[in-house]
Amino acid sequence: MSAEPAKLHPIRHGMYVLPSLFTAGNIAMGYYAILQSIRGIHTNNSACFDHAAIAIVLAGVFDGLDGRIARLTNTSSAFGRELDSLADVITFGVAPSLLAYLWGVRQVVPSGYPIIENRVEHFGAVVCFLFLICGACRLARFNISIDPKPRNPGRPGRKYFVGMPIPAGAGVLCAVIHFEAGSPVHDVWLSALWIALVAFTGFLMVSSWRFWSGKEIDFSSRRPGRLLVLLLVLLAVIFEWHQYALIVLAMIYLVSGVVARLAYSWGRSSARAA
Repeated sequence: MSAEPAKLHPIRHGMYVLPSLFTAGNIAMGYYAILQSIRGIHTNNSACFDHAAIAIVLAGVFDGLDGRIARLTNTSSAFGRELDSLADVITFGVAPSLLAYLWGVRQVVPSGYPIIENRVEHFGAVVCFLFLICGACRLARFNISIDPKPRNPGRPGRKYFVGMPIPAGAGVLCAVIHFEAGSPVHDVWLSALWIALVAFTGFLMVSSWRFWSGKEIDFSSRRPGRLLVLLLVLLAVIFEWHQYALIVLAMIYLVSGVVARLAYSWGRSSARAA
């Protein structure tokens, strides 16, 4: 009777390493994205920027899996949570902010407006840094919050993210870059538009607006077949038309938070008027 627990103990202990392996994959994708971004600026190869964007998107898959695996195997730990937060800062904070600057700001071609170009470059560097700070603040707030409530609450009984999650914020930027096949921005006015998108995405991360969390998706339910089919169809669409599918999904998610906030404000104004 005493030999059986001794055999099971190493297996149980090894299960705690499994979620951390996916977190390590998350960090590896972020490190690869940083290397590709630097290589792209030195070699003037747009494919490097595209590879960096794809790596960050793939890191989002690792980030989603490590938490679910930890919950399914009941191997959640304080170490795993801290490691996951540090990984998110690197992969969804440092990597996309560097990529956003090198892709959308640094390679603007001189066009006869040296003062404007200089201001755009410096302002772009500041905004990309603020994106990193916003992402770090979003993670810190998430780590210390207990059952957070958005300023514009949704349906009762459903859980929402308070502010756009940092993987989604990084995904918005990477979806745009991948849609352009990594071809960098050379026009100063397009660069200014890109900076505005980076700034707005950073604002959404530190906002208190609600965003869909997807936590109601449960594959352990009695009838997961329909959900599984829908997921496989979505994955097939993303795989086949990835350039279009990723940017559509990213923009829908971004706009959903804005629409939810505007609808809530409009509803409150109507109620007060009534």
